Amino acid sequence: MASVNAFEPAAAAPLSRRAFLTASLAAGGGLLLTLNLPRADAGEPVAAAPEAGAELNPFISIAPDGIVTIVAKNPEIGQGMKTTLPMLIAEELDADWPQVRIEQALLNPIYGMQFAGGSMATPLNWEPMRRVGAAGRQMLILAAAQTWEVPAAECDASQGIVRHGASGRTLSYGALAARAAALPAPDLQSVTLKDPKDYRIIGKFTGGVDSAHVLEGQPLFGIDTVLPGMAYATYQKGPVFGSRVVSANIAAMKAMPGVRDAFIIHGSDPKAVFDLGLVDGVAIVADTWWQTQKALEKLRVVWDRSSLSGQSTAQFERQAEHLSRQPPQSIVRRDGDVEEALSHADKVLEAAYAYPFLAHVDLEPQNCTAHYKRDGSIEIWAPTQLPGAGRALVASTLGVDESKVTVHMTRVGGGFGRRLKNDFMVEAAMISKMAGRPVKLLWNRRQDIQHDAYRPAGFHYFKAGLTADGRLGAFRDHFATFGQGREVASSADLPRSHFPAGFVPNLLFAQSLIELGVPTGPLRNPGGNALAFAFESFIDELAHAAGRDPLDFRLDLYGPPRVIPMPAPMGRPHPPFDTSRAHGVLELVAEKSGWRKRQELPRGSGMGLAFYYSHYGYFAEVVKASVAPDGTPKIHKVWAAGDVGRQIINPAGAYNQAQGGILDGLGAALHQAITIEGGRVVQENFNTFGLLRMSEAPPVEVHFRVTDNPPTGLGEPPLPPVLPALCNALFAATGRRIRRLPIDPRELRAA
Repeated sequence: MASVNAFEPAAAAPLSRRAFLTASLAAGGGLLLTLNLPRADAGEPVAAAPEAGAELNPFISIAPDGIVTIVAKNPEIGQGMKTTLPMLIAEELDADWPQVRIEQALLNPIYGMQFAGGSMATPLNWEPMRRVGAAGRQMLILAAAQTWEVPAAECDASQGIVRHGASGRTLSYGALAARAAALPAPDLQSVTLKDPKDYRIIGKFTGGVDSAHVLEGQPLFGIDTVLPGMAYATYQKGPVFGSRVVSANIAAMKAMPGVRDAFIIHGSDPKAVFDLGLVDGVAIVADTWWQTQKALEKLRVVWDRSSLSGQSTAQFERQAEHLSRQPPQSIVRRDGDVEEALSHADKVLEAAYAYPFLAHVDLEPQNCTAHYKRDGSIEIWAPTQLPGAGRALVASTLGVDESKVTVHMTRVGGGFGRRLKNDFMVEAAMISKMAGRPVKLLWNRRQDIQHDAYRPAGFHYFKAGLTADGRLGAFRDHFATFGQGREVASSADLPRSHFPAGFVPNLLFAQSLIELGVPTGPLRNPGGNALAFAFESFIDELAHAAGRDPLDFRLDLYGPPRVIPMPAPMGRPHPPFDTSRAHGVLELVAEKSGWRKRQELPRGSGMGLAFYYSHYGYFAEVVKASVAPDGTPKIHKVWAAGDVGRQIINPAGAYNQAQGGILDGLGAALHQAITIEGGRVVQENFNTFGLLRMSEAPPVEVHFRVTDNPPTGLGEPPLPPVLPALCNALFAATGRRIRRLPIDPRELRAA
């Protein structure tokens, strides 16, 4: 039975009454609908709307020939929002989808929040975008009714045509556009939304609006941008984080073939190394990118000795081991009396888990095209996930007003959280200003890997106690993580609500900090991409120690149906955690994978199970795997069951996101680790920081469980469970526990 949760996140609630539509004539005599939204930056509470008469940007326009143009307001990073959000508008507008054209918005506060991250595009826009479309439909129907001099209630719209039922008369949207533009736009709160059973666009497999262009190699991405008079640029930063330039062979650079300019840039803020702002470096500007790279080979820079040069992965591991034997520095959460419960436990387990720093390795390296103009204005073309923050960084660093910075959002060749940082934008803007011409800055792969905002490493020291009847009675985690001073590094924290908190009577989450000078930041499913591996693997250990089926152990741990309040991120309400939804996906994935019959697998093969809740989404996954004689894991298949609410807007995109996230997680588990030595990153390219190969990619079977809950995003929830599910499968196949990532075949070969 589908669970019911009437909670609607505040950010997804109906638009404020200060958000309104206006109608006007578009060029050529068509209808132009503009939406006045409250100004807000991503991650900030929605502010008051601009007063009447403020600049408005078009959201929907209908030309006399019936072509409907819908603006996609958010960056497109491969998650499909350039298709999905316009689908919401087109559905309620009752447009004919083949007659719809999509345009990418510029960065403009009138659209409200414009960002890609946190799997928030769907929950934030599910209702507002539908109301915009419904308002346009209502106006077109009223325009037709006035034309025919009949009541609007006798008219209906479908696929770009308004019909009068009694007389059979019809008018196209194109024919009605000019008249509709003269009508006042309705109050967005008053419009009627469709019954889902009447959807013609939402819920249908729909190809990406850019897919054909991508296949044809058309210039859509930031890396494709070309401007008249543009030069190419590279920017060499210090190999050790925090390094500053002492000197460089600038004259030799300028003498290289095709090089137009070379100069040193000094970063103004010492904290920029952590925040990924403008840091010290040497810029080379040339006629072609290849010429910048040939010059880079001859570049000689004297760097000062950074205070961070003593950092190393080996040192971090020694510090973590030392901290684990000391009292924790702080308590994240305490329930009951863990030590007392452990002293009376029937069985006590201890295990140490560790995971490494990770780079994002977007297939399109960081890049930005910038044109600093004589009047002090700056025009930027950037593949960014957070364009508003990028504009603010450029403006503050270059000392101009934000109103003088125009940002074009190009298609993004992979984001995964890396492009929430905008160091590449401010670098391009500063180089353009100093070079006196438009430039395209394009990092090479080594620069991309060695100057990232890394997923932080972490060390978990678990101890748990089982009761005589095989239940979890006590759970303790001493988490050794990273920080600067007393502040936990970005994406390195342990939420106090993290499972099994709230499900064990005696629990202690404690942490100790290792001082860090490496920049960190969110990677696809921040926190969850690491925590799920450690926690769900240890939960599996506990199930086996209790002599219980890992599925039954989890179902029992989540207990009977109940909802548990969750902390509010950034002051916004968060839907409660619903245990019945966790049960639902666990039971569904068990059914689809044949979990109960796994004992029939041949010797040397195994199945592993894991569940994780994040970004409002519930995902349970099962992996079937075996191990080759040399210890190499072989993944035969992955089954996934997800609950992301009552509506899958675009199933084509949904399955792509779920499968892609799962394959992304497998690649991290098998191959990926960033190693620090002497304050610098060792890895330089894909030969030392591997991606999942096509030959390694297993079939991924995804099932969605529909429940009566607000629809949520899919970019991040599917990823975390696959890492522990794989490791649990390898244990089932070999009897050897994987407690450190990436998986080392040498450990499995010994088994």
